[in-house]
Amino acid sequence: MEERARQGQWQWQEEGTSWKGVGIYHVTLTVTSREPLLGTLAIPAGNPTQARVEPTELGRAILECQRSLPLFYPEIQILQYCLMPDHLHSIWYVRRPMERSIRYVAQGFWRAAKKVGRAHSYLQACGRNCLTGSTTNESAPPSLSPIAPPSLSPIAPPSLSPIAPPSLSSLAPASSRENPLRALLGDEAYYALPPLFTEVPFLRPLSRRGQLQSMIRYVQLNPQRLATKRLMPGFFRVQEGIEIAGRTYAGVGNILLLQATHFAPVHVRHDLVDEAAQGRPQSLRNYMNGCVLAARKGTVMVSPFISPKEKEVKDVLLAERHPFIVLADNGFRDYYKPPGDIFDAVADGRVLVLSPWEYDAGKRHISRADCVALNAMAEEIAAL
Repeated sequence: MEERARQGQWQWQEEGTSWKGVGIYHVTLTVTSREPLLGTLAIPAGNPTQARVEPTELGRAILECQRSLPLFYPEIQILQYCLMPDHLHSIWYVRRPMERSIRYVAQGFWRAAKKVGRAHSYLQACGRNCLTGSTTNESAPPSLSPIAPPSLSPIAPPSLSPIAPPSLSSLAPASSRENPLRALLGDEAYYALPPLFTEVPFLRPLSRRGQLQSMIRYVQLNPQRLATKRLMPGFFRVQEGIEIAGRTYAGVGNILLLQATHFAPVHVRHDLVDEAAQGRPQSLRNYMNGCVLAARKGTVMVSPFISPKEKEVKDVLLAERHPFIVLADNGFRDYYKPPGDIFDAVADGRVLVLSPWEYDAGKRHISRADCVALNAMAEEIAAL
């Protein structure tokens, strides 16, 4: 009951609102260059289900920044997180209203991450031998030349030997608002260092029932999905310029499904649903059963799988491991991953996802016009 009451308070936060109330948020911090600076993916025995990310020093420092958040904002609890090689997924729970907006908190976390990122850039520029005055083959960029490596000696921890390199924690302590490196170098030289994190963390409020558990599972499975993509890169590569019935699509998955002998659309029309709602479900049941029976005979089913009844058909196709084609209402962004319900099927080569449109980062909801267009495309493909 208490959980249900809390869920009732989680409202979708529109642009311009204060975002100060109780709520749960999915937060993603990304290395802008997408370099794997935060960790290394390990896949024991080539088994994706055992995959894990072993954090680098930078990754550990970013996690320490996040762990320190409740010190400054005790209203926040970190429910779940997963460090990936180039990003961090987290779920933050705001347990009671705050004086500051959650956006302000995320920006503070971002500033701390940039502080750590600049410290990492400085150590890389110094070749990790700052206190000796020598460098490795990765010499400091020209813009850093006024910063002599020996200048770090005043802040070297007393317990370190004169030749030990400093740590990120000594240059950018996560639990403190102080910035020893900036104080040491001066503003101009400090801000010339690459911050690594130049984009504000992505914030997504979780407002619908069941969304929290789905997001927790999504976060937990990130290493497994990345491992699957690396072990089977072909099925996860976005393929452009797929010509079908006079249209051009981009696709992710097994393109060989387009060479099947028989296709059929899955389109549960409103009249069937209305009849079922009026106590006459036989026509709807027959249609849905017919889709599954056709798939069992080798027909590749094609659909955007938008309506609840169409999704029920898709669930049976997945459970029985039949191949099918999904038409998506948005294109494929960089580093696209198929949705969780079909991810494994894509990895197994049982699903092809097609989209005729470019990716639109601002799109949130499918329109009726999109639904009509996608169903027409399913009919076109089925006519092959």
